[in-house]
Amino acid sequence: MAEVHILGIRHHGPGSARSVAEALAELRPELVLVEGPPELDTVLPLLADVDMVPPVAGLVYAVDEPRLASFYPLAGFSPEWVAIRWALSIGAGVRAIDLPAANTFAMRRTAATPDVAAPGAYRPDAIGILADAAGYSDPERWWEDAVEHRKGGPLDRFAAISEAIAEIRATDSRPAEHPDVVENNLREAAMRRLLRAAMREGHENIAVVCGAYHAPALVPAGFPAAAADSKVLAGLPKAKVTATWVPWTSHRLSFRSGYGAGVTAPGWYQHLFAHWMDQDRPVDVATTWLVRVAHALRREHLDASTASVVEASRLATALAAVRGRPSPGLAELDDAAQAVLCDGSPLPLAVVHRELTVGQEIGNVPESVPTLPLAADLAAVLRSLRWKPGALEEVLVLDLRKPGQLARSVLLHRLQLLGVDWGVPTETGRTTGTFKEAWTLQWDPELSVALVEASRYGTTVASAAVAAAAEQARDAQSLAGLSALLSRCLLADLPDGISAVVPALAERTALQQDVAPLLETIAPLARTCRYGNVRGVDTAGVRRILDATVVRACVGLPTACAGLDDDAAAAMRRALDAANDGLALLPDMPPGDWRQALAAVAGSDRIHGSVAGRASRLLLDAGVLDGGEVAARLSRRLSLATPAPAAAAWLDGLLSGDAALLVYDPHLLAIVDGWISAVDEEVFDDVLPLLRRTFSAFSRPERREIGEQVSRTGSSGAPTAQEGLDFAAAAPAIRTMAGYLGWEARA
Repeated sequence: MAEVHILGIRHHGPGSARSVAEALAELRPELVLVEGPPELDTVLPLLADVDMVPPVAGLVYAVDEPRLASFYPLAGFSPEWVAIRWALSIGAGVRAIDLPAANTFAMRRTAATPDVAAPGAYRPDAIGILADAAGYSDPERWWEDAVEHRKGGPLDRFAAISEAIAEIRATDSRPAEHPDVVENNLREAAMRRLLRAAMREGHENIAVVCGAYHAPALVPAGFPAAAADSKVLAGLPKAKVTATWVPWTSHRLSFRSGYGAGVTAPGWYQHLFAHWMDQDRPVDVATTWLVRVAHALRREHLDASTASVVEASRLATALAAVRGRPSPGLAELDDAAQAVLCDGSPLPLAVVHRELTVGQEIGNVPESVPTLPLAADLAAVLRSLRWKPGALEEVLVLDLRKPGQLARSVLLHRLQLLGVDWGVPTETGRTTGTFKEAWTLQWDPELSVALVEASRYGTTVASAAVAAAAEQARDAQSLAGLSALLSRCLLADLPDGISAVVPALAERTALQQDVAPLLETIAPLARTCRYGNVRGVDTAGVRRILDATVVRACVGLPTACAGLDDDAAAAMRRALDAANDGLALLPDMPPGDWRQALAAVAGSDRIHGSVAGRASRLLLDAGVLDGGEVAARLSRRLSLATPAPAAAAWLDGLLSGDAALLVYDPHLLAIVDGWISAVDEEVFDDVLPLLRRTFSAFSRPERREIGEQVSRTGSSGAPTAQEGLDFAAAAPAIRTMAGYLGWEARA
């Protein structure tokens, strides 16, 4: 008769990992069964590779639908990691037991049963329940105090845990159709079936490492009949799945995603486990942690003296005694660090939390791990760029004039086309140059699934991105989306992708009747024509589309701008700005048609003031209108004959985004000031929000300068008598400037 030992653990629990290590050393089993889908059996031996560095995660996914996937994270302090590595180190057998992922994914796809793709989605943390009942907020603290400090060997500890969990399960009154009950019945029936199979193979000493909640159900003496388990598992659908290992991060361990419970402090747990397992050199866990806290604070140029560390350690010990705990835990250490090392401020603790409590580690998997050709190509590209993904969020600024950094930009744009959003574009700052790009980077393990999904497009990043662009072009629902896709292909250096998008864009443009989408298309097409030649891309086809689009937009613009409500006018104004910015990129583009269309819009009294005012501003910036003409139009638009809301809308269109007109043209400022002063009180409340929105877009110095000018002048724009110019006082400055300019200053 086989001897089976059930070791009920807490997933990602350092106390559990320590007890598992001690129990395995005492039992010396010939077969170790670890909770997990049996599909992992083919890749479990890879954990013995010296290049396999935790945290890592088993990735199991459906071959024909990769988004059906589950992760099974393992940290260095995970009991499962300890058990698997122990078995592999001595040559003992090791297998995974649970409901096969093939069944899980098939049920998830057909929705025949509740979603069980993420085990533990409903089941509470049983050890957490026991800890809460004992007054502990941290289950690991309870495990350390109540289990690790118990007398007796590790097997006694696991027996006590199993007995306590059995009592919890006995009081469970949930109905049989509850999702958690259904999930547990399926999973535990599958575990028992695999355990029975191992016992029939003749193994005499078996250790089972499973979540503590399942421990009572896996004791052979309490097994139901094998036929009962077979009935539960009969008729389950199956999907074709495969498994591999992917790097994981400490940050992702802190989430309750994937297999098992999330842990809020993986860095702290790793610290605990490392010191608990160092039997040759026992040290004070609390003091060593506070030393690390002090180092983290010093790296941020914050004071943290040795004397303060000693004082914080004493305070943590005192807090633990007051709270009735045998030793300081993370809560006591955080309180002590904040009080002593951070001068009572919680802000520096954010640094400690990011760097130490959670940690910055990202795992590594060896090249021997099975991978898809697309993932292998990405790894090869990253090696050629000497680039390694990081677990922490960082902002990367690229100088596109440098070949190496341009290659990184191209890779990030190609990955975005594939839906692998490792990098997200961000602002480059004040520069208006086109040679800089800024990206926010953070490698999330879920991107491994996105990479698997993208593998259907091709075996290399470049070819897959071209295929993805072609598919997106076929599925695009809007002209603006197609033109944006064209720009993305340009930035991703994909001439074949541009060739796939251009025909779809030409067809959609020819059928487009609305002017606003045509205007929104101009800027992306202009960028492609302007910068395509720099990247060696043939833009002749794109230029033909752009020329036709501009002509059609100019012809239909005056009619399209008539009869707009406020929302439609705002959208049209944005389209005008975008089109004007795009056309400015092409000096060889004849501006006549565009300016004539803008003039027709600006001169019409039947067009919404916001759009007409914006058209006037664009013509002023282009030099078609002079300041006097704009002042005359402004005066007419702000006359008493014009309703105040319409006048405010025209003013917003003229001034929005740039205060230079008011700052440097006192006459215009006087017109605006006089109109605002004359608005009736009944209408002023309706006009004020629009005026406030207009002026709030100006910078603070611009608003201050406008206010000072208004305070110094009257409605005529001339200086008031009280604030007349004092030429005698200004004489020294005038003589100095005359000397700079080479004029002969007169006394």
